[in-house]
Amino acid sequence: MKNILIGVCGGIAAYKSANIISKLKKKGYNVKVIMTENATKIITPLTLETLSRNKVVVDMWDINRGYEVEHISLAEWADLVLIAPATYNIVGKIANGIADDMLSTVISACTKPKYIALAMNVNMYENPILKENIKKLEKYGYNFIEADEGFLACNANAKGRLKNEDEIVKIIEDALEDKNKDLLKDKKILITAGRTEEAIDPVRYLSNNSSGQMGYALAEQAVKMGAKVTLVSGPTNLDVPKGLAEFVQTKSAMDMYNAVMERFDSQDVGIACAAVADYKPKFYSEQKIKKADDDLVIVLDRNPDILFNMGQRKKSQTLIGFAAETENIIENAKKKLIKKNLDMIVANNAHNMRSVNNSATFIKKDGSFKDIPEKTKKELAIDILKEIVNL
Repeated sequence: MKNILIGVCGGIAAYKSANIISKLKKKGYNVKVIMTENATKIITPLTLETLSRNKVVVDMWDINRGYEVEHISLAEWADLVLIAPATYNIVGKIANGIADDMLSTVISACTKPKYIALAMNVNMYENPILKENIKKLEKYGYNFIEADEGFLACNANAKGRLKNEDEIVKIIEDALEDKNKDLLKDKKILITAGRTEEAIDPVRYLSNNSSGQMGYALAEQAVKMGAKVTLVSGPTNLDVPKGLAEFVQTKSAMDMYNAVMERFDSQDVGIACAAVADYKPKFYSEQKIKKADDDLVIVLDRNPDILFNMGQRKKSQTLIGFAAETENIIENAKKKLIKKNLDMIVANNAHNMRSVNNSATFIKKDGSFKDIPEKTKKELAIDILKEIVNL
């Protein structure tokens, strides 16, 4: 059975680590625990030793630990590391390369998958420094389990509560068993992502608020599921996912149209997630347009409809579209599904464009619906890809 190393930090949710350890042990996993000094003030090492049936490590300088270099041996023993609860402090340490206790030292020496279950005061949770540290660590492959909203120890009803123990255990199980690994093995998937920019003059353009997060999450998860992914992306501030078969950088809707049409025939699946501008300026000014006393009128031309053309062109491909709407979301999505000859459409609220979270409704061409509650876009990407497998 797999080995799980659990780090317990000094947040009030430390008492919940006992339940997590108990559940993992009942499922047959081998569990060892590292506690920070502060965590021992909330729950005793004896409690976690009893549940894990292994000695709990706290002190780096324990003279009774034997001759092995413990922070190295624990890092090598683990198949996966889970920090639950993870405090603002431990995230900051890891992100900045600080290793001044046993837990942070083991993390720095461990090359295995690492999952960090956040739990803290809402103001700390929303602190931009924490968000920057999370973003930095995600680039290095760290996985974060977002906190839930609920009643906190600081007497506030807000986000910061440790995710339900059963949900944490399920996330860890799925990660260890890697049930999604070959779901899309060798399937060729083309994904469009990001926004497009339609130039008015050398310094101005028409665009939208799309961040590209959803499309990039789909590309990242599809690679993990074994697919050969071509990502056609408009401008974003995101890092290119690893393991792509091809990455195509585009700017305008016409750029994206040409890139997609050139590649779509050879694909098994098309996922049109990009927020493509419907219109472009009819006339482009080679020089910056100067301010005048009169109003400026910009005449617009229609851009080619990339998804519509994919739908007209598709043969055996599975084609997925997105409907980001501000009103009548389901009704508008159903019309788009039919008009563009899609197999499924993901309907969602356009106000979530720059959010890390999203909720959605999957609508299939047979008329069936599936509502997906709010979750991270990475988690939603897995749901979408699993639905594509079913299709």
